[in-house]
Amino acid sequence: MSSRVNPADHRALDDKLRALAEFAAGAGHELNNPVATISGYVQQLLPGERDPDRILALQTIGAQALRIRDMIGDLMLFARPPQPSLVPLDLHELAGEVISRLAGEARQKNCRVLLKSTGPLPVQGDPAHTRTLFSAVTRNAIEAAGGGGQVVLEGSQILHEGRPSARFVWSDTGRGLQAQELEHLFDPFFSGRQAGRGLGFGLAKAWRIATLHKALLRVTSPAGESVVLTLIWPLDS
Repeated sequence: MSSRVNPADHRALDDKLRALAEFAAGAGHELNNPVATISGYVQQLLPGERDPDRILALQTIGAQALRIRDMIGDLMLFARPPQPSLVPLDLHELAGEVISRLAGEARQKNCRVLLKSTGPLPVQGDPAHTRTLFSAVTRNAIEAAGGGGQVVLEGSQILHEGRPSARFVWSDTGRGLQAQELEHLFDPFFSGRQAGRGLGFGLAKAWRIATLHKALLRVTSPAGESVVLTLIWPLDS
């Protein structure tokens, strides 16, 4: 897959993001009020409820209402994200922190997560955004690998188009993807993806964060038998 994007593609992407931002703003305005009303009634009813089944039903209603609110928030962040506040970061160190934080989830899935890196990889990045990116891609790989699976994250320095860059490669032992799934893997809510592959906004947010940092996030599925996600990020020279 080529890393070059021509100007026409950039314009088409900008148009899509503007349309998405307008939709998200309208949807957020229309949905936030009823969602807040539902959540409010749930909070009023719960303290006086004693029936376990009704308590569970109310908690489920409240949780789903909050899920709607969070999805609208994710949509807004994807379409109109805040500009990153760039500071010096070591992607090698950050990757280790993210893997440690996700160790509990990996254990629950009976999944091994391995980090292989050549050492410090200094870049300019927004710490919160970059942690979100690494967390989203790593969590997606853990979900896809499934029970007894393995995720390997490899970091190294490379020359990309003549510029020293950091490269991180995520590979997992999950199933591969078909051509249509590969094409839409970073699209929010694409319905054709198989379970565990980029559901919701995780990978869409990761891709958006990468583009804001002038980095590349690409996906391949060698022979349709595995999935490899590659992040290429210019080094802080």
